[in-house]
Amino acid sequence: MPKSIYENIYKDLKQKIENNTYPYQELLPPENVLVQTYGCSRNTLRRAVGRLVTDGYVQTMQGKGVRNIYRPVDQTAFTIGEIESFRESALRNGQKPRTQVLLFTELSLNGHQAVVTGFQPGTQVCYIQRLHYLDGLPLIINHNYFLKEAVPGLTREIAEASIYQYLEESLGMTIVNSKRVMTVEKITEIDEKYLDLNAEDYNCLAVVSSQTYNGDGVMFEYTQSRHRPDYFRFYENAVRR
Repeated sequence: MPKSIYENIYKDLKQKIENNTYPYQELLPPENVLVQTYGCSRNTLRRAVGRLVTDGYVQTMQGKGVRNIYRPVDQTAFTIGEIESFRESALRNGQKPRTQVLLFTELSLNGHQAVVTGFQPGTQVCYIQRLHYLDGLPLIINHNYFLKEAVPGLTREIAEASIYQYLEESLGMTIVNSKRVMTVEKITEIDEKYLDLNAEDYNCLAVVSSQTYNGDGVMFEYTQSRHRPDYFRFYENAVRR
C-alpha cells in the first residue's frame, strides 16, 4: 500500500475534524462515500481511520460508522505517541512558530555525553541549541545532537526552518521510531535566561528526552526538549487492549 495515499487521507480527515468540517460527536461520511471521495481502496481508508482512532480523533462503532470524538485543548498540546516536528505541532495548534538558533557546532562526544545521548564515545555529531517561539513567546529550548554522517549539508539556516523537512524531503530519510522519556527537572541558567522564567515562580520545567531512529534502524538524533511549564500540555490517547 503506497504510504503517500494513506498519509494524505489521514492528514485530510484529521484537518477536517480539527477545523470542524466534521463536527464533534457527528458521524463521518459513510465508508463507501469516503472511498469514492479519495479514490482509494477500503483497506487504505481503514488504515487512515485506524490511525485517527489511535490518535484519539474518532471512534468506530460496529454497524453505525465512525464518530468524531476530537476536542481541542486550551493549551498547546504536543503528542507523545507521534513523531512531530515543532513546526508541524505549531501549525496543528493554529499558532505561529519561529525558531532561533543559539548555537550550531560540531562535537566529538566524550564519555559523559555518550552516556546521556546513547551514542558511542567519540561519535561525531552536530550539536544545536534552538529556542522555539509560539506566537512570539519563547517556550522551548531544544538541545539537539544529530549524527553528523546522517545529516550531510545541515546548516544553521536549515535548523532555523525545519530539520525534519530537510531530512525527509532533501535527503530522503525515513524517520521511523522515537524512544522518549519525560521528566521534571530544575531550571538551569540557560532556561531562566531564554525562557523568561523567574526562578522564584518556576523552579522546574518539563523535559522530554528522545532517541530517534531512521528506516535503517540507526539512531540519528538525540534531543532534550525543555518546556515552559505554564504553557504546555503533553497529550496521549490511551486504548485498552
